[in-house]
Amino acid sequence: MSDVSAEAGDPAHDLLHIERVVKTARELAEKEGAQLEVVIPAAWLHDFIVVPKNDPRRSQASRLSAEGALKYLREIEYPEEFHASIAHAIEAHSFSANIEPRTLEARVVQDADRLDGLGAIGLARLFVTAGLMRRPLYSNEDPFCEEREPNDTHFTVDHVFRKLFVVADTLKTESGRTEGERRRHILESYLKDLSQEIL
Repeated sequence: MSDVSAEAGDPAHDLLHIERVVKTARELAEKEGAQLEVVIPAAWLHDFIVVPKNDPRRSQASRLSAEGALKYLREIEYPEEFHASIAHAIEAHSFSANIEPRTLEARVVQDADRLDGLGAIGLARLFVTAGLMRRPLYSNEDPFCEEREPNDTHFTVDHVFRKLFVVADTLKTESGRTEGERRRHILESYLKDLSQEIL
């Protein structure tokens, strides 16, 4: 486990990921009227602590990130009036933490992070992570989970069915849902193309 400034060795959760989340969060915040003083630092610091996906502490990552971010914000004397809202937005962004976002700002940050798991970039991140974990691309018997429950601990493509389509349905802001629908179509198109190549 390391802070985000260290070399985490996870290209799916690197500085490029954070920069994309910040960009998307800013765009969503401006469309939704969310407070940038909360959204921008929360987006920058949402993965302040990196916990590998196969680590048993994974569900605690967002809480650990919120704690680390608060310490950092105090050190740089960021206005304290925003601290609690930033910490909540960081804690609530995580899918595995299962924390309901109570504020518009938290919903924006959650949507921005989840959108980065969808579409073309989401597929790229999926396959990078699968490579790191040495996971097979798909089940030869039933690659598209037509007669079995998706098992993304065994097969990469299963993750699209087990999590990514679910994530697309959890987006909280109107502008996030609009973008999520566009990115969902990319996933669906990819699966259709893949089926033509492997079946």
